[in-house]
Amino acid sequence: MQHYPQAMLYVVATPIGNLADITLRALHVLQLVDAIACEDKRHTQPLLRQYGIDKPLLAVHQHNEAEAAGGVVERLQRGERVAYVSDAGTPAVSDPGARLVAAVRAAGFKVMPLPGASSVTTVLSAAGVMRATGSTGSADSASSFVFAGFLPTKAGERDQAILLLQADPRAIVILEAPHRIEALARAMAVLKERPVTVGRELTKQFEEIATLPAQDFAAWLAAGPQRTRGEFALVLHAAGAHEGVDDSLRVLGLLLAELPLKTAVRLAADITGAPRNELYDQALRLKKE
Repeated sequence: MQHYPQAMLYVVATPIGNLADITLRALHVLQLVDAIACEDKRHTQPLLRQYGIDKPLLAVHQHNEAEAAGGVVERLQRGERVAYVSDAGTPAVSDPGARLVAAVRAAGFKVMPLPGASSVTTVLSAAGVMRATGSTGSADSASSFVFAGFLPTKAGERDQAILLLQADPRAIVILEAPHRIEALARAMAVLKERPVTVGRELTKQFEEIATLPAQDFAAWLAAGPQRTRGEFALVLHAAGAHEGVDDSLRVLGLLLAELPLKTAVRLAADITGAPRNELYDQALRLKKE
């Protein structure tokens, strides 16, 4: 049985929807600690009440994390155990917590992670895009993924981010809020037939999971008013073998549509590994055409 020392920060994953997804270990530690730091007291206090837990709460969110970390460190210096929870899922993964963890470690204290619910691994497990690397341990686009998290909110920056994701052959996990999901779906139409698995309201009563071509994503959302509600976790599937043909030219063409020639060439070379001189010649030809 694991020991839970004093003067330790415990990073605790909480359910992303279904309250039954809390772990026994998380419940034990949340009962054991002297205080619980959280992203939002208004969310965490009702959650703890569901499990019969009543502890002092400390607000540690994206707007005060650097300053509030000092208060947590002071408690650890007094020998207290402190837990940190975000509103849902695993802290410090597109949620506050990373700065707190860094500050605690910098002060010389240890951090113990308690794994649990995560929208990232949940949607990946339902997408069917990952496969074992085998005895050789070698990885390819079907055995690895990229966590992109939330894309930029401004339209131009988001479109540029999607163009860069298009050039990556691996599976890519994207998170999005309900009030921006329609804009994201329209922007993803440039990915055409590349499959995307959409996870909406994961683990909750109205959970919905669908896999469809990226170009059909916006129409899928529009098919029912409820489909724009709830938090979203998406998996852009790994690119098919046919998409690797002339990949450097495809990437170059996409970048040329948005960027100056020299910048597009430099980025295309960095992304694909193709020789910069050859890409420059191709860029001149594409510009003429």
